[in-house]
Amino acid sequence: MADEVISNESERILGRDAQRNNILAARVISETVKTTLGPSGMDKMLVDRAGGVTITNDGATILDEMEIEHPAAKMIVEIAKTQEEEVGDGTTTAVMLAGKLLENAETLLDKKIHPTSIAKGYRWAANKALELLKELSFEIDGEDDLLKITHTAMTGKGVEYAKEKLGSVVVDSVKAVANGRILDTENIRIQKKKGQDIEKSSLIRGIVLDNGKANTHMPERIENAKIALIEESLEVKGPETEARISVSSPEQLQQFISQEDRMLRDKVEKLKAVGANVVICQKGIDEVVQFYLAKEGIYGVRRIPKSDMQAIAKTTSGRIISKLDEIEEGDLGGAGLVEEKKENDDFMTYITNCEKPGVVTILIRGGTEHVIDEVERAIEDALGDLASALKDSRVVAGGGAIEIELNKRLMEYSTTLKGRERLAVEEFARALEFIPTTLAENAGLDPIDILTELKGSHDAGNRNFGLNLFANSIEDNLLHGIIEPMKIKEQAISSATEVAIMVLRIDDVIAARGKGANSGSTNPMTNFD
Repeated sequence: MADEVISNESERILGRDAQRNNILAARVISETVKTTLGPSGMDKMLVDRAGGVTITNDGATILDEMEIEHPAAKMIVEIAKTQEEEVGDGTTTAVMLAGKLLENAETLLDKKIHPTSIAKGYRWAANKALELLKELSFEIDGEDDLLKITHTAMTGKGVEYAKEKLGSVVVDSVKAVANGRILDTENIRIQKKKGQDIEKSSLIRGIVLDNGKANTHMPERIENAKIALIEESLEVKGPETEARISVSSPEQLQQFISQEDRMLRDKVEKLKAVGANVVICQKGIDEVVQFYLAKEGIYGVRRIPKSDMQAIAKTTSGRIISKLDEIEEGDLGGAGLVEEKKENDDFMTYITNCEKPGVVTILIRGGTEHVIDEVERAIEDALGDLASALKDSRVVAGGGAIEIELNKRLMEYSTTLKGRERLAVEEFARALEFIPTTLAENAGLDPIDILTELKGSHDAGNRNFGLNLFANSIEDNLLHGIIEPMKIKEQAISSATEVAIMVLRIDDVIAARGKGANSGSTNPMTNFD
């Protein structure tokens, strides 16, 4: 009957086959990113169709760049996006955990345990794990803990060797813009510049623009800057419709040219009248206006993106003006210094020494574009970690320590349960072992030996013992500064559990071919390589 209702143009995967197919897709994604986990994780080279190359071990970047067609695999990728948006880090952990939960669920399905029972057990286990996380976490204790979180976030990235320098820059930037426990990472801008060593990266307490001054005759340095932020172009506007001007004598032509010059000069006079000595324009600045600005000793920058204009307004307490004719002295922003600096062959504008800098800039340096891009990803991960840590002000021991302790506590919790859900709780607990065993594998250690030793330490009451891969040993990671924000683990467990349950509940996948498809078309339900 179903075949009579559903078009022959559709393909279906039913029951156990649908579950196996979806679980396999999730495992493929999980296996793809697992080798990037931890301090000894490897990088992936992603090559797009145009030949562009990205080299990274950032899980979110890898999954975002990959061409994935399988619908269940896309659901796993959504976890990474959610994790990145919510907490800024932990994407690889979330994806790995989801894949392992589904792999372990397959063992239960083979034992004829219904997906509903597995889903219920997984929910119980996730709720208990989140409850235990709060119990096992610690309050952040000052700036030193923030540095430890930053170093842990950067460990395993290609820029790990510079984590001391970059960590200090990141923490200083957070201290500059954080409002108590609230950190808006949008107020920390990242500016990239190729050239020099990564160690030369620095924090600029203000704004750095890619543009230099509009005219070479303008001053290179303005102290006690009064900044006019202009949205409209400083040019003579042409007519919106086609128009012709009839000139019958040289005098009329000269009069027309003089009138245009006077209009442009009036714009500069208006800026001078309100006391502006720096002009930042979102659109163009006419060459005549540039000449008069230079003559008056006014520094001018043109074609600045709207986002940069808003950041400048915020950090200088200025106001963006739509029409120059309406500008007033109170609209001007203030900065202690505006100056042009030459970086390699490019010129940049620095706006610094602001009274209340609401925005700061991390200036990243590196030898190649690939290096700089990886530094940017490492810094973004660290900022995400710090934002999460400040919000909840709680951290947990890293290096697989929290996962093993949760595994131990969940196994104890399962003994209080009855029914088939107990088996699902046990498989959930075993899935958490995937994190420390992968850390060990990626470091070239024997995962069975490491797991046995870790479990022995935790059974002895050493709940913060985890893998310290700098020493290739099992140590108290809280004591050695290997810590992570609790929020990252919470989000990873929640997201992974939700998607695992959603995939498990699917018992029928229908793929419509769509118009124009032929029998040789690729079936996205099976193509997840």
